[in-house]
Amino acid sequence: MSFAAIILAGGRGSRLGGIDKPALLFQGRSLLQIAVDAANGSAMTVIVGPRGLPGVIAVQEEPRWGGPVAALAAGMSVIPESDAEVLVLAADHPRVDDAVRSLHRVMLGSADGIVALDAEGHRQPLLGRYRMDRLRGALDTLAAERGNAAGASLRELLAGLTLTESVLPDELCADIDTPADALRHGIEVPAREPDRLARSPLSTMGDRTDGRSQ
Repeated sequence: MSFAAIILAGGRGSRLGGIDKPALLFQGRSLLQIAVDAANGSAMTVIVGPRGLPGVIAVQEEPRWGGPVAALAAGMSVIPESDAEVLVLAADHPRVDDAVRSLHRVMLGSADGIVALDAEGHRQPLLGRYRMDRLRGALDTLAAERGNAAGASLRELLAGLTLTESVLPDELCADIDTPADALRHGIEVPAREPDRLARSPLSTMGDRTDGRSQ
């Protein structure tokens, strides 16, 4: 069955100090490359975020930092309606390739989509397969109700869809949100370059002059 893929790679990475999280390396590949490779076989793969890869379509959500639903809307806007399904992935799952293989083995049946479920019973909506028309319809409905998709939650978007839950081992659902997550996977997090202002002599001038400007 024909499917497209959307890779969400535009998060702030705030709990990792604002670094470029999709660029982190796991076993020699960036997290972004791992996600793109996991979508192998798709009719079209779209990266949503500031960083692209050669030969892969890249778009940016509007507004910037508009959240995962806005990013999904941006990705869907360039995908033709001919594809039956869309694979939605976040670019921060080190073992997403194994997770996707598991998801592809699940029959969609009459459901609107399939989402991964971790061992604690938490849905992973950015690790799922969805019927293209149903997801597009949910996005249109949400945009009509809110005016736009910015700031909307995935829970809100998917509330009206009938989803099959596929229980996966925690290691396949694990994402990299914090330095501790990275450490558990043997991922090195580069030190963030100190802010230029913090290194500027002007930044400490107030301390040297009791807060008075010169």
